[in-house]
Amino acid sequence: MTTMIAEIYDAFLAAGTPEDKARKAAEAMAGHEAYEGRFVGIEANIAELQRDVGELKRDVGEIKQRLSAVERDTYLLKWMVGFLLAMQVAALFKLFMH
Repeated sequence: MTTMIAEIYDAFLAAGTPEDKARKAAEAMAGHEAYEGRFVGIEANIAELQRDVGELKRDVGEIKQRLSAVERDTYLLKWMVGFLLAMQVAALFKLFMH
């Protein structure tokens, strides 16, 4: 038994609780301490998840910016290819119509 269990056990005995019930109550209280440790661990995990979600949001924002830059470049390239194609068609037309 830990110190905390012994103190609770002694307090129950001093209050007139039968020995077997005092022992069970003290053991149950010790079990609650283990649950507190679990809750602290869960809270730490939640805090870590919140930090991870924040990082993901920043990463997604950066990816969106990069994607919009790629879209602008693609738009420009389409216009450039279209212009070059029109120039080639015009040169071929002039060559064959001469």
